[in-house]
Amino acid sequence: MQCDYFDAGACRSCTWMGQAYDEQVAAKQARNAELLAPWPGTVWLPPVTSPESGFRNKAKMVVAGTVEAPTLGILDRAGGGVDLRGCGLHDPRLAAAMPVLAAFVTRAALTPYDVPQRSGELKHLIVTVSPDGSLMVRFVLRSTESVARIRKHLPWLAEQLPLEVVSVNLQPAHKAVLEGEREELLVGSTLPMRTGDVLLQLRPQSFFQTNGHVGAELYRQAAAWVADLAPTTVWDLFCGVGGFALHLAAPGRRVTGVEISEEAVTSARTSAAELPGVTFVAADATAWAPAQPAAPDLVVVNPPRRGLGPELAGWLESSGVPHVLYSSCNAVTLAKDLAAMPSYRPVTGRLLDMFPQTAHFEVVTLLERVGR
Repeated sequence: MQCDYFDAGACRSCTWMGQAYDEQVAAKQARNAELLAPWPGTVWLPPVTSPESGFRNKAKMVVAGTVEAPTLGILDRAGGGVDLRGCGLHDPRLAAAMPVLAAFVTRAALTPYDVPQRSGELKHLIVTVSPDGSLMVRFVLRSTESVARIRKHLPWLAEQLPLEVVSVNLQPAHKAVLEGEREELLVGSTLPMRTGDVLLQLRPQSFFQTNGHVGAELYRQAAAWVADLAPTTVWDLFCGVGGFALHLAAPGRRVTGVEISEEAVTSARTSAAELPGVTFVAADATAWAPAQPAAPDLVVVNPPRRGLGPELAGWLESSGVPHVLYSSCNAVTLAKDLAAMPSYRPVTGRLLDMFPQTAHFEVVTLLERVGR
């Protein structure tokens, strides 16, 4: 992939930009093999690759510059705006929305936040596109000062873009935090995101895989492995908006998703409204799992980059659960967690290139308790 921003030195976020894609995938496979070498019996399936560009369904843009000439992108070292509205990683429909959103900043007189001066109102624009092309647009503001103007000019924006959800998020603190806790819906409430055979309902503060193509393959692979095991009870820990739980739903199977974010659980419950046997709980998975009276046939874990941690890994080790499906965005912490669970061995696994042009990758493994 060629990128003018990278070539000009304006943005170096994609550290592997310019490297041939097959070389990128091979390097990720080599790194994965190095980290998981202590488990040599694992059967590795061919990697899932991604389009090299246009794969991101979500754009997180820092807003800087002026009302008359806003920049949407990142900040340079001095805190000035670097406009990246033509980023090649974004779904083309996101790229097409950026000039319109920049014009809206001017029309609604939304003063971009100036980090060095600690002044201004609009900090970020977070935009998500669904497979059908509809948009969720979130304005991250320092205060409510400009909310009335956003409301006033929303009819114009709705004429220009296929808006499904519009919200404002308040992040008053002067620190490098993308968003705050308070969210106010202005238009709609959920963005329908079809992934594989499942229609997920995404609310503004809910996590969702930003690479829809590879995310669908991840859920498809998990469903195939679980179909062979045919468990009657499944826990999906760190379930987010319910991607794994909803794809693993089946007649006669009880699936419980656990997620600390109430917003994500609300999304998951909306998606599962007509699915018997699927429930979601808003709780800390690390505390929730050990507190249950009995363990399930299968546990799915999809933790953040820090991994499971010693407490949850220790509970799994002593739980007696026959199988664990572990989806990891950080193979370093995956290896650490596996070392803390010697009663399990990876039976099969697959690397998924969720993040082209970078060294990051996803890996999913099916673990089996030794001696079953």
